[in-house]
Amino acid sequence: MSSRRADTTRTFGRFLLVGLLNTAFGYGVYALLLWLGSPPQPALVLAFAIGVAWNYFTTARLVFRARGFAKLPAYVFAYLTVYSANALALQFALSRDVDPFLAQALLTPVAAVASFLLLSRVFRDQPKTT
Repeated sequence: MSSRRADTTRTFGRFLLVGLLNTAFGYGVYALLLWLGSPPQPALVLAFAIGVAWNYFTTARLVFRARGFAKLPAYVFAYLTVYSANALALQFALSRDVDPFLAQALLTPVAAVASFLLLSRVFRDQPKTT
């Protein structure tokens, strides 16, 4: 395996582990808001908004070994791109009478892969820390 491919594989492994934590946090916020009576779309907006700051630090630092705030605007743009696609897909699922808990649970893995692809580009030129 080439060095670059091995590095990508390790990065993706870290992304999956950190992503599990971030996903549990984000889905937990979403589910809690639904349980408290929020409609699905506002719950999704709040879960994504709350997750942005937490996820930036965990993803930048633990996955891509980056520090500081230089990539925050690009990160937020990537995050909003994933959110927008997720929101559209959620709305489509809801219009087909899919349960909102199930719909978001099914969309989460797709959003995770899209996030990795976009964030890999965001942090590609970021100075690394050891």
